[in-house]
Amino acid sequence: MKQHQSSQPIGIFDSGIGGLTVANAILDALPNESIIYFGDTAHLPYGDKSGDAIRYYCLKIVKFLLEKNCKMIVIACNSASSAAYQVLLDFFKEEALFVNVVDPLVQDVAKQNFKEVGVIATKATISTNIYKRKLEELQPNVVVDQLATPLLAPMIEEGFVANNISKAVLENYLSHPDLKNIDALLLACTHYPLIRSAIDDFYQHKIKVYDSTVVVAEEVKRLLLANQLLNTGTEPRHHFYVSDYTDSFEQTTQVFFGKSIHLEYEPIWQ
Repeated sequence: MKQHQSSQPIGIFDSGIGGLTVANAILDALPNESIIYFGDTAHLPYGDKSGDAIRYYCLKIVKFLLEKNCKMIVIACNSASSAAYQVLLDFFKEEALFVNVVDPLVQDVAKQNFKEVGVIATKATISTNIYKRKLEELQPNVVVDQLATPLLAPMIEEGFVANNISKAVLENYLSHPDLKNIDALLLACTHYPLIRSAIDDFYQHKIKVYDSTVVVAEEVKRLLLANQLLNTGTEPRHHFYVSDYTDSFEQTTQVFFGKSIHLEYEPIWQ
């Protein structure tokens, strides 16, 4: 693989700004690292796009991040991780380290030996069967129940995370018969950590709820350490790019990232 310096940034991308939950977890775990975030706001959401379209977008975005000299690429989007991870490795595995948001979560959950696991995600992620397939490979006796929950991501982006509307939508999805007997639930979208407490409340904290943010941050740290690429020297610098800019995107970033950030418009599709 190409030689990298520890001071080089980590590239993180998503279909929009939901992946900022992953970026935030990575910076919590690795405060010395610089990040370059790219949100493809011109094409959001990826959840209702075809696999071919998602792969095309991802190839272009990763090329942009590699031109920014990133030592690692984090695919902070379940739809992109499901549809494009293997293609990205085929094209770019010699250029940088790669982390997706599916494998670390699956490996963490498989250790627990649950009998029945529910997965909620976008239509694009569910259609690939990636969580079901990977969980069953690691734990052949597990029952995996999947449910597409397409209203959740746009609802969260509009700020409906703790009110009567979000509660009604969540109850409608989580009451679905397919999720009736689960003893764990995987939140397979990087938006969903923002409604995790409401999901815990629905289940009265009686089932284990997982999201990918912390386990992905741990995997990033493990890989950087193994490759002697942890940044211990230079002062971290962060850039947050979007492919389409509106004031509402800038305002919503605070919801996902926990603090306000400046978005830089980068029209890579022109």
